[in-house]
Amino acid sequence: MLYAIAALLVFQLAGEILVQWLGIPLPGPLAGMVLLLAALCFYGRLPDKLRSTSNGLLGHLMLLFIAPVAGVVTQLERISQDWIPFVAACLGATALTMVVSALTLQFMLKRAKRRQ
Repeated sequence: MLYAIAALLVFQLAGEILVQWLGIPLPGPLAGMVLLLAALCFYGRLPDKLRSTSNGLLGHLMLLFIAPVAGVVTQLERISQDWIPFVAACLGATALTMVVSALTLQFMLKRAKRRQ
């Protein structure tokens, strides 16, 4: 478990370094996740320790939303001034997430049928 957490943190750090070095307007952890995905695709499988550690973290995912929600609450005055773009961004991001998730599920189901 310790090695899996260390691997996740190393990829997050690598993403932060990459974003800072290239000046990419992306969050470092997101770039780290892309690097982790590339490494797992290259490796060809998901190690069991990484799977169990990741599932454990996902079980407590709601705790990770406390800080962003607190940030939104501290910016209520600014959001009240620009509420239309804020709501539009929230709705657009939600719709995009739903579409991408549905397309990914379709792709994975077709892929699973072909393997059977």
